[in-house]
Amino acid sequence: MNRIIRAGLIGFGFAGRTFHAPVITAAEGIELAAVVQRSGDEAAVRYPASRIYRDVRELYSDPTIDLVVVTTPSTAHYRFAKEALLAGKHVVVEKPFTVTSAEADELIALAKRAGLILSVYHNRRWDGDFLTIAKLLEEGALGDIVEAEFCWDRYRPNVVGGWRNVDEPGAGTFYDLGVHFLDQALCLFGRPETIRADLRRTRAGAKAVDAFDVALGYGSGGPAVRLKSSLLVQKPGPRYILHGTRGTFVKSGEDPQEQALKAGGTGLEPGWGQASPEFWGDLHADWGGLRVTGKVETLPGRYAAYYENVAAAIVGTRTLQVLPEQARWAVRLIELGLLSDREKRTIRIEEE
Repeated sequence: MNRIIRAGLIGFGFAGRTFHAPVITAAEGIELAAVVQRSGDEAAVRYPASRIYRDVRELYSDPTIDLVVVTTPSTAHYRFAKEALLAGKHVVVEKPFTVTSAEADELIALAKRAGLILSVYHNRRWDGDFLTIAKLLEEGALGDIVEAEFCWDRYRPNVVGGWRNVDEPGAGTFYDLGVHFLDQALCLFGRPETIRADLRRTRAGAKAVDAFDVALGYGSGGPAVRLKSSLLVQKPGPRYILHGTRGTFVKSGEDPQEQALKAGGTGLEPGWGQASPEFWGDLHADWGGLRVTGKVETLPGRYAAYYENVAAAIVGTRTLQVLPEQARWAVRLIELGLLSDREKRTIRIEEE
């Protein structure tokens, strides 16, 4: 019989109840065995088979828990991940990994010394649009990429309180949304040579960054990559635009999994993660001497695949896909982007 990994969730706020608890329950090889919810009974109602703890120390001391999942505000990721590792637990941390790369380095070293799995929930690698783009690049459909633009626009003109809108490290959209695009750029193109960032507070009352425009440079012969986001766009344009020596791919719309999870989806419904044809991407390319123009069906996304990989890595049957070193580099690029914005200059990224 295959071993089932027993996971304990720290936090049952938006991230915990929307992006982690249902995704864990939809994944094979892992079960949601416990939830730390300091107050309220929502976790107990939705997951009656799981233990409910009021204090994280109860979770750390539970010998049946293999994996601790940290879904607290970003500013507390380091603290809880460190405590869980010191308690001998494997750890998954909600993105961004940590506030600083120094904190990430410490956690990585701690996990290595203890022989524990440490990963970061970069679930957007399992968005259907990203999977489709990765496949197109793998097949060489666009040739060598010369330009790429990733854009995450929404219309949320009213500033909401809470930890995301404070003037502190770890808050704001650059950490919250930008880290996804940085991770995707690292996956597709590798580490850039330069970064230039324009970070802004555009809404009345905004204390944290709520818009960013970031340029990643890959040197001569490499792509020019631009990452953008604004919360004051009523009609968003394409989410992804890629231009290559052989063709162009343009993709609009967002992966449907987020909205389905917000609506109470479990991830087990038929057709889960499949994008509507109206949001399939447009391909214009030269292929084998032929001119190709048309729609590309979006591959289905599936966040549960992340947790299935983590569970398999813990039991030693698969290689971990989201390595902490990769997630650390996304945090490092955020740090360098912040420096670029402060000093209003392009930062050259040295090998570390």
